[in-house]
Amino acid sequence: MANQDCQTEDKLRRELVRFSKWLYRLGFMPGTSGNLSVRLDRERLLATPTGASKYLLRSADIVVVDLEGQQLAGSRRVTSEIGMHLAIYRERRDVEAVIHSHPPVATAFACAGRPLDEMFCQEAVMTLGSVPLAGYATTGTDEVAASLAPFVPGHDAILLANHGAVTYGRDIFDAFLKMETLEHVALVRLAAHQLGCIRPLEEEQAERLRRAKEKYMQNAV
Repeated sequence: MANQDCQTEDKLRRELVRFSKWLYRLGFMPGTSGNLSVRLDRERLLATPTGASKYLLRSADIVVVDLEGQQLAGSRRVTSEIGMHLAIYRERRDVEAVIHSHPPVATAFACAGRPLDEMFCQEAVMTLGSVPLAGYATTGTDEVAASLAPFVPGHDAILLANHGAVTYGRDIFDAFLKMETLEHVALVRLAAHQLGCIRPLEEEQAERLRRAKEKYMQNAV
């Protein structure tokens, strides 16, 4: 059993490194910005460290913390934004992975005080749903968790005012796909605005897409 646990942890560490590099290459995590985490078990998380380029990240750099944010293992210090992750895990026991990053266009919406809550394209309904805007909070403080609290139960992606975005899901790949889709939706929304002709889906159309999503999720299980 111990050997199996080690293999699981090694796999999760590699996945955190792999998706960190993908997000860096997409331009979502410039410099040392952004952070990722996954559940290791019901009491512990694996998380990226503070002050690390996600392009240069190694498996050995990943740290272990408990659900109170106390670091249990790792030679580097855990990200100062771990409180954001903890707030989501505590509220959503179905969530197994969290990504915080700064996708440029989605972050621009966050800086403009604009949520992405209009259902104007099918991807928005099928993958993300409405994306609210959490109020401004100083990074690395308890204010961030408090600003997210009203939105975590009913959403899988949240914009952070003047900061960036956070997505979460059933595994790190799911959280990554949501972050990638969030930036795509923001790009489409911006282009539609520039064209001067935003035509949101009618409620009946959106509801049919939600039902299609439910059917898809049942088949995917």
